[in-house]
Amino acid sequence: MNVARLLDDASVQLAPALGLDKREARIEARVLAGHAWQVDAAWLIAHDTDRLTDEKIAAFQSLLSRRLQGEPVAYIVGQREFFGLNFAVTPVVLIPRPETETLVEAALERIPGERPWQILDLGTGSGAVAIALARHRPLAEVVAVEASAAALAVAQANAHRFGVSNLCCLASDWYAELGVKKFDMIVANPPYVEADDPHLGQGDVRFEPRSALAAGPTGLDDLGVIIAAAPGHLARGGWLLVEHGWNQGAACRALFESSGFSETHTLRDLAGQERVTLGRLPG
Repeated sequence: MNVARLLDDASVQLAPALGLDKREARIEARVLAGHAWQVDAAWLIAHDTDRLTDEKIAAFQSLLSRRLQGEPVAYIVGQREFFGLNFAVTPVVLIPRPETETLVEAALERIPGERPWQILDLGTGSGAVAIALARHRPLAEVVAVEASAAALAVAQANAHRFGVSNLCCLASDWYAELGVKKFDMIVANPPYVEADDPHLGQGDVRFEPRSALAAGPTGLDDLGVIIAAAPGHLARGGWLLVEHGWNQGAACRALFESSGFSETHTLRDLAGQERVTLGRLPG
């Protein structure tokens, strides 16, 4: 069997098993093959007629079997691209998603590039948001907080991987270990899914840490804690930005306003869904 035939057969299996279209299935097959054989996309194209050894076929089939059982590609290959960087991910962290880039973009629009700023990232997980901000604003000092020791180790490894020196990782349950330190900006992508949401038992989400996804009966438990306590950790004029579910924009705006924030509004992601609510502490 050659490379092209193996990838064709895999695509035919992946599409119906995971509800993918032909293009998506083909992309996933290529990603799995590249990881199994430690080659890039250009190699796969240039060698599509090459006959494969039994060892290479077996290595690919092992990964394909895991994907057909629903395991996310990001966990199988150990990485996911976010904001132009390939972050290491493991099953102890949430897989970075494109909609979270809305949070990063909104933060970068408000962080000055010509002077130092103090930034706090709550629930950093893989470190994707904190590292993206630190790399794009090298004069800023970023503190990335995470309650899970295992997840914090992933974030620290990613910071080292990308040579980020203006980021500090801290073990803390939200604000608990921060003391009286004040920040110019707080960003957070906390758990915000309703605890009984049926999607928690479907697709890739089944394999992700539930503690990074679900937050009480309305999904607002952690958002409520973060927003209510934020004024005590922000400098005057400081910004708070949080990611939330598509149907939680109004609730988050109400929480911001009840906590004394001004300039409160909600941004939509590329899919047109309300995704990030932000506000400013009056100066």
